[in-house]
Amino acid sequence: MITLFHAPMSRSGSIVWLLEELGVPYQTKIVDIRRADGSGARAMENPHPHGKVPALIDGEDTVFEGSAIALYLSDKYRTKTMGPLTGQPQRGEYLSWLAYRPGVMEPAILARRFEIKHVYGAMGWAPADEVEEVLNNHLASRNYFLGDTFSAADIMLGGSINFLMMAKMVKETPVMLAYVARITARPAFHKMMEHDKR
Repeated sequence: MITLFHAPMSRSGSIVWLLEELGVPYQTKIVDIRRADGSGARAMENPHPHGKVPALIDGEDTVFEGSAIALYLSDKYRTKTMGPLTGQPQRGEYLSWLAYRPGVMEPAILARRFEIKHVYGAMGWAPADEVEEVLNNHLASRNYFLGDTFSAADIMLGGSINFLMMAKMVKETPVMLAYVARITARPAFHKMMEHDKR
């Protein structure tokens, strides 16, 4: 059975959501993590090399980092299509958006939050205002990141957008509000939220 190393109210919630969408059996192992406020500690049983979440064990496979886990699960478990496979249309776009959250969006938004000046060429991400513009423009003419098809990219990016808007770190726009309303209305999202209340 899949074991997800999870900390409530953290990035690993996205993987709980994805597992609920897929409907595959899994168990969570709640682990302590180091928090921004200085609380918490690294759990030795957590296989993530930095003691972060998410991390996942599935048989002989250990996978860590959210985007890698999302790709692994959406490729392996096809009980429900949560992303295109290699050779299928939109595979490249799917991979790009999965990488966008940790590689571009989160660093940009956090850099703005902590008032780190963006330097073109020195940083692998774009300025936060530019990132917000890209996201709004992309979602203005489609329901989901891959058009009319909900995918793991929406869980990874959309879940983060939802959190960042609630934390007032991303501007609320009509496009973003409508998008977040669509994705958070899904039953699997509500199961993820209930999971963290246990």
